[in-house]
Amino acid sequence: MKKRKICGWGYEGDDASPVLVEKISPYLGALYGITEKHAIQPKRTEEIRIRSPRFVLSNEFGGICTSDKLERLNHSYGKSYRDLWRAMNGLFDNPPDYVALPQSEKDIETLMAFATKNRIALIPYGGGSSVCGGIEPTDSKAYIGTISVDMRHFDKVLEVDKVSRSALMQAGIYGPAIEHALKPHGLTLRHFPQSFEFSSLGGWIATRSGGHFATLYTRIDEFVESLRMVTPSGIIDTKKLPSHGAGPSEEALICGSEGVLGIITSAWMRLQQIPQYKCSSTIGFDSFQQGVEACRILSQSGLYPSNARLIDSQEAFLNGVGDGAQSVLILGFESHNHPVNHWLDFAENIAVMCGGIKLNKDSSRADNQSGTWKKSFLQAPFLRDVLVQKGLIVETFETAMTWDRFDQFHRAIIQTAQKAISDYAEYGTITTRFTHLYPDGPASYYTVMARGRAGRQLEEWDQIKHAVSAKIVEMEGPITHHHAVGKDHRPFFEKQRSELFGRVLKASKSTLDPAGIMNPGTLIQ
Repeated sequence: MKKRKICGWGYEGDDASPVLVEKISPYLGALYGITEKHAIQPKRTEEIRIRSPRFVLSNEFGGICTSDKLERLNHSYGKSYRDLWRAMNGLFDNPPDYVALPQSEKDIETLMAFATKNRIALIPYGGGSSVCGGIEPTDSKAYIGTISVDMRHFDKVLEVDKVSRSALMQAGIYGPAIEHALKPHGLTLRHFPQSFEFSSLGGWIATRSGGHFATLYTRIDEFVESLRMVTPSGIIDTKKLPSHGAGPSEEALICGSEGVLGIITSAWMRLQQIPQYKCSSTIGFDSFQQGVEACRILSQSGLYPSNARLIDSQEAFLNGVGDGAQSVLILGFESHNHPVNHWLDFAENIAVMCGGIKLNKDSSRADNQSGTWKKSFLQAPFLRDVLVQKGLIVETFETAMTWDRFDQFHRAIIQTAQKAISDYAEYGTITTRFTHLYPDGPASYYTVMARGRAGRQLEEWDQIKHAVSAKIVEMEGPITHHHAVGKDHRPFFEKQRSELFGRVLKASKSTLDPAGIMNPGTLIQ
């Protein structure tokens, strides 16, 4: 079985394309002045020391739990910059005491009973791709220790209902396995987050993840038909229905609950037929603002492109799209039962009306630059590992805003980020792209790349992140659009949500998890 990297993305041996690294290195050297003095030499597994488990398990857990060092290291962190930096520097001060690998709901119930009785925190773990501290063990002294509950054995598609176009899936199944199981039926879940290869269905649901597609169906909760969740107080099992209006939705409470109420074990998911018709195009804009206006009109047109990603000029250039002088809008349409070229024509006309220039020359409507972007998108996490090792601070944050306030909001975020980079790091840049478009506003995604001071990069990023997060909340934007709350965003989420709703969340937790053992410190305090 392949081993996951302790301090990087993906499996051991899977690295960024050498061609891509070679291509981007001269640019990074010229722009950021990175030298060997900034580099981080990742610690080898045998060099890392971690404490022994702080409590002893009874014999009944012999086949469920392990204290294997590699498993404990891999379950200590997610994949944010904070996580990678600490892992690369061998800083594993608070690993889980054990990793549980349950194979049945009975195993989970047994773990919950033991944890409740002994004041042990349980941390649900899907694919480990969290970038907001959502799977990091608590450091609260209220618990004698922690167990990370890995759902890897809940990895099957149990039933496919082709008539209703839905499927019952276990929560631990990863993205590629879902699509592999559905393909013989001509069906797809059509949810492709950047973490697709290394994240699970349960993790997507628990964090209300967003997928690659830019309009119409963008979030995992739009595909949830029913859910089953084991809690310390019992099992929630909702009905498989197309829709209902019988009171508040149980599914809505579970989606986005981030493991603080219980552990999702399975779900009926709405499916779609595999697209047979696809076409794409790339539009250049002399200004980012022109692209913003094109996206607004496009989002309100009723065309619903599968891809509508506006990328500012610098980020486009870094990803091999455009010449660095123009912002770029990547457009794509798809359907399972009819050609979509006509739809793309309408979308292109909207973009051109707003000042755009068509960049693709391929009359077949299979745009090469769209393919280049897709490859860069999938390579980005692997490339970030390389950049972090070189000493760069590389991290992202995302939010959303209505069209009427976007320009003011965007300027404030950029100005705040640039000032924070100048105040706390040696030098850096911030780039922007739209990941999702809604009729009432875009989800804007920002990437910070900065040269930090050797040994102080994490501290510098934390200061930059705090400044930007405070500005987002001040400007009344959400602290996250699709990366969840976790532990890192919780202080800002508490300012974003209403005080009364916070009490509702805590009341729900106290009902389902009276001892407070489920993922403490995440989402709610």
